[in-house]
Amino acid sequence: QVQLVESGGGLVQAGGSLRLSCAASGRTGSINVMGWFRQAPGKERDFVAAISWSGSNTYYTDSVKGRFTISRDNVKNTVYLQMNSLKPEDTAVYYCAARRPNNIVVVVRQYDYWGQGTQVTVSS
Repeated sequence: QVQLVESGGGLVQAGGSLRLSCAASGRTGSINVMGWFRQAPGKERDFVAAISWSGSNTYYTDSVKGRFTISRDNVKNTVYLQMNSLKPEDTAVYYCAARRPNNIVVVVRQYDYWGQGTQVTVSS
């Protein structure tokens, strides 16, 4: 099994920045793609960004392109999401996810492991 623990969420004003971290433990050798999803109240969980094992491939949902950056440190088994120019519509619980295959996908059910989530609130 793999355990994922997110950190770094909080309250920030519009235009501000936050950096989320997700530390993986357990059978980390089995995971390849790591990603971030978010879920706003009353809405479905949506894809935000993902990164391949080597870090050479990344993919973002359109609404965060140019503002968010995903990266990973495989020595620390940690993936990061740097979020800049935050907007009130970025407010959500952000979830870290990991999957065993090394191709990036955006579908929730195709990720094998999930963290508990961290709240990000952006005030206007």
